[in-house]
Amino acid sequence: MKRLMVLLYMVGVVLFATQAYSADKEAISKNVDAVVAAINGGKGAASFAPDAYTPYAFIMEAEGKLIVHPTLAGKDLKVEGMPIYEAVKAATPQGGWVKYE
Repeated sequence: MKRLMVLLYMVGVVLFATQAYSADKEAISKNVDAVVAAINGGKGAASFAPDAYTPYAFIMEAEGKLIVHPTLAGKDLKVEGMPIYEAVKAATPQGGWVKYE
């Protein structure tokens, strides 16, 4: 569970568009903190609606399977977006911002 939380945090700081990177880091951080707090409080990761947060945060298993995502839930991020997967896996528990297109 701790590994999922770390990955969730990392995923939250990964951004889905260059515009989002410059637009709203604070909103993204707030969304990720809310998701982490809910999971730490007992909410199941799979119970989040993919559009529950704007900008959205996705949740994935350590191996790359996306649990919550607006369009790729159930798919493997290593297959669908290896550069994003590698960026997320390289992040630290403290998080970090990753910019990509």
